[in-house]
Amino acid sequence: MAVVETVLAHTPEPLRRVLIKHRELLKFGIVGGTTFVVDNGIWYLLKLSVLYSKPTTAKAIAIIIATIVSYILNREWSFRTRGGRERHHEAALFFLVSGTAVVVNLIPLYVSRYVLDLEVPHVTRFVQEFADFASGSIIGMLLAMVFRFWGFKRWVFPDELGKRRRDEEPEADVTPLRP
Repeated sequence: MAVVETVLAHTPEPLRRVLIKHRELLKFGIVGGTTFVVDNGIWYLLKLSVLYSKPTTAKAIAIIIATIVSYILNREWSFRTRGGRERHHEAALFFLVSGTAVVVNLIPLYVSRYVLDLEVPHVTRFVQEFADFASGSIIGMLLAMVFRFWGFKRWVFPDELGKRRRDEEPEADVTPLRP
C-alpha cells in the first residue's frame, strides 16, 4: 500500500474526502515533513558543532540539502503527473523558486537573532534555542512552504504541461479508498 493510501486509511471519512480531493497537497505535505526532519537534523548538527557561532549559515546549508531531497521527492512523487519540461529547465526553475524560499525561510531567524537580539548574552541559552527553533523551523519554514507550493504549481510543475502525461499514463493511486 502506498504512503498516501496508508495515511488516508487512518483518516476519518469527512477529512478523507477532502484529502483525496487535494491528494497533491497531501503528498507535498508528506515530502515537507520528511524534509523538515532532514533540515532540522542537519541544522542542529551543524549549529551545535562546527558552526556554533553561525546559526544562520548552518540553517542555510541545512535548507540547501533539504531542498535537494525535496526536488527529488517532489519531482518523482508529489508532482509526477505535472510538468513536462526538459529536466534541466525544470530543475533550474525548481531551484530558483527554492532559492527564493530559502531567503523567505531565513528572514524570521535573522530577525530573531539580529534585530530582536534573542541570543546569548542578551537572553539565556534556552530562550535563544527556543527562539531559533520557533523562528527558523516553524515560522520561516511555514512561510517558505506556502511560497514553494504556490511556486511549484505555478512555474515548475504547471498542470497544463502535465495533462498529456496524465492522459498517457494513468496514476495508480487516483481511485479513492473504500473504508
